Amino acid sequence: LARSLRQRDGSSGAGGTASAMPGRVFVVGVGMTNFLKPSKDNPEYYSLAAEAGKRALADAGVGYQSVDHVVAGYCYGDSACGQRSVYEMGMTGVPIINVNNNCATGSTALFVARGFVAGGAAQCVLAVGFEK
Repeated sequence: LARSLRQRDGSSGAGGTASAMPGRVFVVGVGMTNFLKPSKDNPEYYSLAAEAGKRALADAGVGYQSVDHVVAGYCYGDSACGQRSVYEMGMTGVPIINVNNNCATGSTALFVARGFVAGGAAQCVLAVGFEK
């Protein structure tokens, strides 16, 4: 979960203005699940992604209503696997960007999430990665 120090009113959490720290972005929550081999006995990718996303939100102390965008990184799967995973969390109504960059997919998802926050397009972005 990437988040800026800027509050919705444009002020920073430290009492300064939003322009006092342009581009500063922080990872404020993380969540993970066990790595599992795909099999009919193991949970589906979207269940694991939702579990990790919920853990990241809980770790950050942020409700999903605070999330402005979601960036979903994966290589194998259909074109809307990110949407399927985020809907499993109960999240709708936010832009969901799917990224695939082979071995760099996870870092690309985080890079895109950071760009949304640093550029001022969002204040809180969830980056989630999974594989089918």
